[in-house]
Amino acid sequence: MQSLDPVRLTSDLVRCPSVTPEEGGALQLLDQVLSEAGFDCTRVDRGEVSNLYARWGAKGAERSFGFNGHTDVVPVGNVDDWSVDPFGAEIKDGFLYGRGSTDMKSGVAAFVAAAVDFVRDTPPDGAIILAITGDEEGDAKDGTVALLDWMEANGERMSDCLVGEPTSPEFMGEMMKIGRRGSMTAYVVVTGKQGHSAYPHRALNPVPVMVRLMDRLSSHELDKGTEHFDASTLAVTTIDTGNTANNVIPATCRATVNIRFNDAHSSDSLTNWLRREADKLAKETGIAIDLTTQVSGESFLTEPGPLSELVSKAVQTETNNIPQMSTSGGTSDARFVQHYCPVVEFGLVGKTMHAVDEHVEVAQIHRLKAIYTRILQDYFA
Repeated sequence: MQSLDPVRLTSDLVRCPSVTPEEGGALQLLDQVLSEAGFDCTRVDRGEVSNLYARWGAKGAERSFGFNGHTDVVPVGNVDDWSVDPFGAEIKDGFLYGRGSTDMKSGVAAFVAAAVDFVRDTPPDGAIILAITGDEEGDAKDGTVALLDWMEANGERMSDCLVGEPTSPEFMGEMMKIGRRGSMTAYVVVTGKQGHSAYPHRALNPVPVMVRLMDRLSSHELDKGTEHFDASTLAVTTIDTGNTANNVIPATCRATVNIRFNDAHSSDSLTNWLRREADKLAKETGIAIDLTTQVSGESFLTEPGPLSELVSKAVQTETNNIPQMSTSGGTSDARFVQHYCPVVEFGLVGKTMHAVDEHVEVAQIHRLKAIYTRILQDYFA
């Protein structure tokens, strides 16, 4: 039987306009491909989000290797800025173009193709799990989280998991992710008293107070980094009053702060620090400061060990590169999987993800399938 071509499957997936939260036909396509290959497939939809769970092998098998990925994509932006149809999957000069070609329909196609060919050629003693979501680029509340909730409720399990996100900055096999920094956002509102700018003594100006607070926060060194993580960062992303008049002192000032933090902190410890600084300044100035936080994920680490060694060996065999073990970058759905089993991330070069004319080298898709196939072979050897 002919092997499953990951490039053709990537092209078919790119042609599905699956901008979050639209399914766009992508999961329907994968459901058909996997069902025909003997996988037990279940749609695990929640809210407006479509998800697909596929298993080959016995339910609750003692050894079960999982792949996680997403078929949803970010919006294309201004179509006129593209040189190709964003959903045309055009191949030219050895590159496949289209929204999601890099992030991450090629990764999904590679692990689906690897899994389908592997179970046909070498049926493993165990199970292979594919957990594919349509809500990674959005709020991510009803995507991989819904799949993991459903798995727990139905006695399904993964012993280990690989997330197929793009991980390499410049060349294939350069980097794998063994963890991620945490991410949280703080929203600050300073409330004073509106007044005429010619009579500042009659008003309570919230702007200087906000500036002082933002300076205190942004100039504070959170840490110097830890064994596997770079130093935590805090960025002030906006300060705004909504005031268009130059002779009015505004009543309120708002600001937003984003923190990417390592395993020296938790979102709770950082929230407590933020509130202490805000309360201290409010007491000094007599101006009310309100602070709320939103947490996207805590930092986590899969300690280097059997899973990372398995992936590193396969990458080195297929690319002659030893991938750097990194925790850099933003958040991914690995932050959810890590509560259930060891998880690492490995995928293609991600230089064009979310960009106009997003594209992926065709040869990389074939190479990624080969790496995923070798991981399965070594895992079930």
